[in-house]
Amino acid sequence: MKLSEQNVKVKKPRPVNLDLQTIRFPLTAIASILHRISGVITFVSIAILLWLLNLSLSSPEGFATAASITNSWLVKFVLWGILTALFYHIVLGIRHLLMDLGYFEEMETGLASTKVSFVVVAILSVFSGVLVW
Repeated sequence: MKLSEQNVKVKKPRPVNLDLQTIRFPLTAIASILHRISGVITFVSIAILLWLLNLSLSSPEGFATAASITNSWLVKFVLWGILTALFYHIVLGIRHLLMDLGYFEEMETGLASTKVSFVVVAILSVFSGVLVW
């Protein structure tokens, strides 16, 4: 008997909600999704940062060019975003590692650790903004 021919009996039909505007994720799920997004941002930004590093180390003229590139408001904003994504990924990565060790697995402690992680990231984000500007 093939899998498609089997009849699966469900005790109770599950509700199907496909309206994405009405789905409400818990804070821990939002933190996990943002952790993945920050990882992608960090991975892509490595190319930008390595290019700037290579340019700045190539020659004195290259350093002057890299310094002039990073003086614009838009580039400073992008660098601040990169640093914020990096800090977010590090802090939430540590939280995930602690969860792998068995901590913060209950709903209350998981939610509390998420809120603490958000506060730590906000503080580090302000700190990186001060460093960039």
